[in-house]
Amino acid sequence: MSALSLRGITKAFGGNQILDGVSLDVAAGEFIALVGPSGCGKSTLLRVLAGLDHADRGEILIGGQDMSGVPAADRNIAMVFQSYALYPHLTASENIAVPLAMRRLSRMQRLPFIGSLMPGQRATRRAIARDVRDMATSLKIDHLLDRKPGQMSGGQRQRVALARAMVRQPSIFLMDEPLSNLDANLRVHARGEIVDLHRRAGVPTLYVTHDQAEALSMADRVAVMMGGKLLQIASPEVIYDDPAHIEVARFIGQPRINLLPAFAEGGVILCGGLRLTLENAPDRKMPVTIAIRPEFVFLSKSRHDGLAARIERVEFLGSEVILHCRLEAIGETIVAKVQPAEASGLVAGDPVGLRLSPGRTLIFAEDGSRLAGGVTTGDAGLGAADAGLASGDAGLASGDAGLAASDAGLADSDARRERAHG
Repeated sequence: MSALSLRGITKAFGGNQILDGVSLDVAAGEFIALVGPSGCGKSTLLRVLAGLDHADRGEILIGGQDMSGVPAADRNIAMVFQSYALYPHLTASENIAVPLAMRRLSRMQRLPFIGSLMPGQRATRRAIARDVRDMATSLKIDHLLDRKPGQMSGGQRQRVALARAMVRQPSIFLMDEPLSNLDANLRVHARGEIVDLHRRAGVPTLYVTHDQAEALSMADRVAVMMGGKLLQIASPEVIYDDPAHIEVARFIGQPRINLLPAFAEGGVILCGGLRLTLENAPDRKMPVTIAIRPEFVFLSKSRHDGLAARIERVEFLGSEVILHCRLEAIGETIVAKVQPAEASGLVAGDPVGLRLSPGRTLIFAEDGSRLAGGVTTGDAGLGAADAGLASGDAGLASGDAGLAASDAGLADSDARRERAHG
């Protein structure tokens, strides 16, 4: 049984469909990142789950129990907001203690003066203080307990907000873009901290973000959301390498995946000088889109070998170089991610030849769905198994035996040369 189950959650505001039949299962101890562009319904889904908003239709099951009509305070769900939502007039210690005080103290015991006279109030306060200090120590913020939010950095406020959520030992964690207010370096550090905290707590977590790097680096599974619908839920590796929908492919990956317009006819995909064979392809003529990641676009030895292109822009990123090229046959831009040594001396305006890896090429139908079947090369225009690529990327050549064996003519030529020199 799943720790959390969403069944057909639907929500509309003023006639606008925000959530459109969202279903999702979260296992015990699982970390799921809900990723998508702004306005796709991510935060609304979290608010519905927490009980802050109500779904128009659908079910929410926590531990197998239906949460329909259950108030937010009784769902045992902890939520960390983008703004952290700390009380500015309270110290860090007092902020962390708020959910414990609300749960363990009666309304009379929480009153400033009368509460101290109520039986058991002092003992409960001491127990709360111990729990607060233990949680602060585990997050390494015990030295901040006497400070107010205005006296803390963004990263420190974020840890206090996490401590307040964790101290109550909830059954579900919800995090709504908790790192968006941090600078880039602190965000990277905070990712690791949140993952470590999640592993120690073992509480199922639903983490909302628009940052794909956060989603891919932190989550056990990634759920990609577009227009109020979940398009794909899978491991980060599958989401990146095997997207089921063109919108998933387009959203995930940096630089973005290359998308080239083409058409299929008789089981062959044609795009300018590009000719691909797709297994199980439909025989009828239809428009399709070719998709390939920039790291699987390679430079040929000469501009006459492969697809003719011209460099439009060169981005040097230290360990890699991003080449933005214009394909001469179709006038479309294609991006290649190469090593600095390969791009040495190349500048905007230079002509180049490009080759693609057929095994890494994806084909999408006009409606955005993925066409099943493996892609192979049909002519020399795409032959990524040439000797230049094999010698320049031994790992790729050895890792794709089918590709290496797809050019028998090249193998025969090599063998004849060896006999000639023997």
